[in-house]
Amino acid sequence: MLVLLGAAEAEAAGLAAETVTNGDPTFAGPLAGVQLGLRVYHIVEPEIKESVNEEVYEDQVGMMEMVLEVDEVIEEMSSMREQFCKY
Repeated sequence: MLVLLGAAEAEAAGLAAETVTNGDPTFAGPLAGVQLGLRVYHIVEPEIKESVNEEVYEDQVGMMEMVLEVDEVIEEMSSMREQFCKY
């Protein structure tokens, strides 16, 4: 099982990633303090992009990928996986 995100900013993706790996960092939701340790990826990461049909990816994600700071998103997701993923 993995969690696939599509947030438009690295910071927002990072917050969502931390929530499903290490628990809600704001301690406001039901996952406060709950460390699920799930693998989390963003749709623009190479591992995911390569596994999606090229035409479908371009149709559904292509425009978003052009305006995102893809390197920042990848860095944020990698950091969350390295720190908190258990599986």
